[in-house]
Amino acid sequence: MSSKPIGTRADYRWFTSMPTRWMDNDVFGHVNNVVYYSWIDTAVAEFLLQAGMYGDRALNLEAVPAVGLVVETQCRYFAPVSYPDEVTCGLRVARLGNSSIRYELGVFRNAEDQASAEAHFIHVYVDRADQSRTVPVPLKLREAAQRVLA
Repeated sequence: MSSKPIGTRADYRWFTSMPTRWMDNDVFGHVNNVVYYSWIDTAVAEFLLQAGMYGDRALNLEAVPAVGLVVETQCRYFAPVSYPDEVTCGLRVARLGNSSIRYELGVFRNAEDQASAEAHFIHVYVDRADQSRTVPVPLKLREAAQRVLA
C-alpha cells in the first residue's frame, strides 16, 4: 500500500455529484469496484462537456477532429461507499502534455472531507479519423485543463 496521504476535497479543483444506485452494491454490501471506474469516467466526460469539447452538451463525436483515448487508469480504495450514499467526484489535472492529460480524481462519500477512493485517468489525443496519430490537446480543453491544473 502506498504511503501517500489520502486526499481531501481541498486537493481538487472541480467537482460533480451523482447518486449511488441500489444495483451498485455487491454481495458484500458496498459499491463494487467497477462502479468507481464508471463514476471516474462519468466525471471526466462531464468535465469535457463543460469545457465545450462537444459543442452545446450534445455528444456529437463525429464533429470533433480529435478524440481522447484512455491509455491508463488506476484506483486506490480507502473506505466503502454504499447505496444510498451520494458521491462527489473531485477532479484536478496533474499533467498537461502536448497530446495528453493526466486527470486525478477523488471519490467522496456524502459530505466527507477525506476521499473514499483516489484514481488517475490518462487521455492521449489522436486524430479521430486516424487514431494511430497523436494530435495536440484541443485548445478549448487545454484552457479548461489549465484552470484545474494542480
